[in-house]
Amino acid sequence: MERNGRMTMGNRPCGRNAIFKCVAIIATVVTTFSCVACGNAADSGSTADKSAAQSQGKHEKVKKSATQGLDGAHLRDNDSLYKVYDDSGVETMYLTVSRGNKSEGTDHSWSEINQYSVDDYAAMRTNRYQVNGLLQVGDEQGPVSGELGYGEKAPNATVQVRGQSSSLNKQKNYKIELKSGKGKWRGQRTIALNKHMGEGLRFRNKMAYDLIRGIDQMMGLRTQFVHLYVKDETSGSNSFDDYGLYTQVEQLNKSALQAHGLDKNGQLYKVNYFEFQRDADVIRLADDPKYNLSKFEEKLEVKGNSDHTKLIAMLNQLNDYSVPMSSILGKYFDTENLAYWMAFQLLTGNTDTQSRNMYLYSPTNSDTFYVLDWDNDGMLMRKENQLRNTSEGSSWEQGVSNYWGNVLFRRCLQTKSFRDELDTAVKREYNYMNANRINGMVSHYESITNQYLWKTPDSTYEPLTRAQYDVVAGQLHDEIEQNYKTYRESYDKPMPFFIGAPQADNGKLKINWDTSFDFRGEDLSYDITVAKDYLCKDVVFSKTNLALPQIVMDLPSDGQYFVRVRARNTSGKMQDAFNYYVTEHGKTYGTKCFYIKSGQVVEDDNGQ
Repeated sequence: MERNGRMTMGNRPCGRNAIFKCVAIIATVVTTFSCVACGNAADSGSTADKSAAQSQGKHEKVKKSATQGLDGAHLRDNDSLYKVYDDSGVETMYLTVSRGNKSEGTDHSWSEINQYSVDDYAAMRTNRYQVNGLLQVGDEQGPVSGELGYGEKAPNATVQVRGQSSSLNKQKNYKIELKSGKGKWRGQRTIALNKHMGEGLRFRNKMAYDLIRGIDQMMGLRTQFVHLYVKDETSGSNSFDDYGLYTQVEQLNKSALQAHGLDKNGQLYKVNYFEFQRDADVIRLADDPKYNLSKFEEKLEVKGNSDHTKLIAMLNQLNDYSVPMSSILGKYFDTENLAYWMAFQLLTGNTDTQSRNMYLYSPTNSDTFYVLDWDNDGMLMRKENQLRNTSEGSSWEQGVSNYWGNVLFRRCLQTKSFRDELDTAVKREYNYMNANRINGMVSHYESITNQYLWKTPDSTYEPLTRAQYDVVAGQLHDEIEQNYKTYRESYDKPMPFFIGAPQADNGKLKINWDTSFDFRGEDLSYDITVAKDYLCKDVVFSKTNLALPQIVMDLPSDGQYFVRVRARNTSGKMQDAFNYYVTEHGKTYGTKCFYIKSGQVVEDDNGQ
């Protein structure tokens, strides 16, 4: 899918510098006109007279584009934004950290900042600690004249650890917030630096946004490799320590919306964990007496307009199954946006996008929400996961089944018109991500990362050996090939489902589960195993080819148990349940853990 394959509106191309191509029909009201026949002023109230008068003149023929409202309009990025700076190399940044003051929450040491994780702050019931920072930009010799912070001595920023699960890592991600009036770096006041410790290549997120830049139907973000040095004055240091290679990613906020040509006054939500269920006890209007912002932001973090009226209206319609999805697409969502976003995640195997790692955006005066890409460091991880002996990203976390647990995506996939557009998007993006393009990008990224990964501090925490690194990097296009094949095959399998909580009653144990779904309309049956181990080798109960989604068995003795359920269609294709049990090797799919204690069932929350 190359750039010359732009979408068009009428006969006019939708350039990436425009967000919504809408043609307004303007009704011109004329109060008086001169009568051609007698030259006297006449009232314009007579349409027939006006038309007759106008017909005396000659007009040049013009062709007008079709009228389109804001709802369901296509999203386009500001392509010129990426031409201002060369982001293909490495920027060098120098960060001097110092204690601030209690009133601004910056009276902390650098070691305190790096000590605590998001879980620690939740336990302490306090906001994340910050320190003062002086950010300077330069090269390997030092800060450079004309760049941010050159010649300055006073702090120009605040610094804190950023990220959720990544805050548990040894090497931290940082959020550097430039103070008002202290300048900007490339038009940005918020500088997000990510270490990406969870992936051994350390360039996947950069690669993702560079790819998105060439996909007209997606909006990306600016990224840049950064070599970071830190001087910790809170410990008395007077020299800069090498913190290795980071990837800077443009913070998606109001400023970014404006820079990319979007509406900075619209709604913008960071999806922390949200499956598009109505969740009426949490998703409320901000002026509702029962509104709880912290609970709301566990699901959707508010980054823009806090009027949730149209969010609630959309969720009401989406969760009302009497409303056909065809009437929701085009008003509350743009099919093209959803299709190209999902196609990108499917082809890159970016599995942790079922219910998080995305943004929701809606412009003012439009009911339509758009999904924006965010956090791609988990893409193309199949080979690396194998080398690291983890099961992540397998079973139902491949192909369209990965999105089946989300109300929005499930209803889209059940709609043929969406599946058709998704198939088109997948094919176009697959052709765009050809071997020459991918291999050329990898070669460039390796030339940068190899300068940093094999020396301290990054080599200390690099999860891959040099040989493994070369193997993983060299087969990324093979993964795209496999993901394309997996996508097509995923329609042949039943869809995943949830196992319910086992129930004990009168010496019996009852286990039920949701029904599965088959795109081909084939009959489904279920296999169930109850065992004392998560590998289901020490079996206490087993049944196959069950037509109904439930069993009743004798209540086993007290102890720990595991139930595994799989669906099978008449073609013999199988699918695990959504539930999984987590071990040091990753997820054991299709399995739910529970205990029998004094004849009663106790569920285990280790996993899902």
